[in-house]
Amino acid sequence: MNLRDLRYLVALSEHKHFGRAAAACFVSQPTLSTQIRKLEDELGVTLVERAPRKVMLTPIGGDIAERARRIVGDVEQIKESARRSKDPEAGTVRLGMFPTLGPYLLPHAVPRLRARFPQLELLLVEEKSDVLLTRLREGRLDAVLLALPVHDEQLHTEFLFEEAFVLAVPESHPLAKRDSLSMKELSTQKLLLLEDGHCLRDQALDVCHLAGASEKSEFQATSLETLRQMVAANVGVTLLPMLAVKPPVARSDSIHLLGFSDSRPSRRIAMVWRKSSAMAGFLQTLAEVFKQLPTELFMPASSPAPPLAQVRAP
Repeated sequence: MNLRDLRYLVALSEHKHFGRAAAACFVSQPTLSTQIRKLEDELGVTLVERAPRKVMLTPIGGDIAERARRIVGDVEQIKESARRSKDPEAGTVRLGMFPTLGPYLLPHAVPRLRARFPQLELLLVEEKSDVLLTRLREGRLDAVLLALPVHDEQLHTEFLFEEAFVLAVPESHPLAKRDSLSMKELSTQKLLLLEDGHCLRDQALDVCHLAGASEKSEFQATSLETLRQMVAANVGVTLLPMLAVKPPVARSDSIHLLGFSDSRPSRRIAMVWRKSSAMAGFLQTLAEVFKQLPTELFMPASSPAPPLAQVRAP
């Protein structure tokens, strides 16, 4: 048994296809298939159920693949630790973000990261929060940006910033003549929300619960940009995080934004990494760059009242 064969098995467990697994490992399909069979012979068990159009791991194959993933991850950590001992600010960082944060935060953060760490290779992954957490625990990501709270004693959470929500309404809406509203007034609205699985949906539902508002259940969007377009098309109103309404995001003449006069619904964003990570020291330094982003990116220009409550992560 060698590390190469374990990598092949891990790739096969992820892709469920010999061709795609081989491509991910930069080898031919016959090579990967042969090595998997050799691994099965060596262990004396069947790791893979082979069908014409589908590949599944056997129960023991799945168990061994999970162990192999941890081994491969530990080896990568050893290599990364050695690289960083030579130059702590060089090398590669695999950073995950959820879809309603990444596209709006990165234009502000990446230039600062590149200026601070010119030798750093930043590999960015955008996925839903539960997927990011799974990949982080498996060692397939080095750190992730998530909405708090995160409940896992094996993970370190470093608070970065608090991001307020604003209400987006069509220009023809009665509220479009105003600059702010109270949480009590929000209770009369039915909000457009994202579909299940998005943390922004859960955060918006928390705000609805606080205000007594409800969801426009006959419509659920697949992305934040779809929500924005639906508001512009006069389908309804929604909550948007502040970063999603800041340049370089284009302002729509068909949408009017309102802050909250008596409270400030918000979400708290943190960088999360494994406490056992060999990169923990560097990740702390990386987190400081996000902490230094201007506060006006995340909060309305005028915030007369403290937060009523931070919304939760799923």
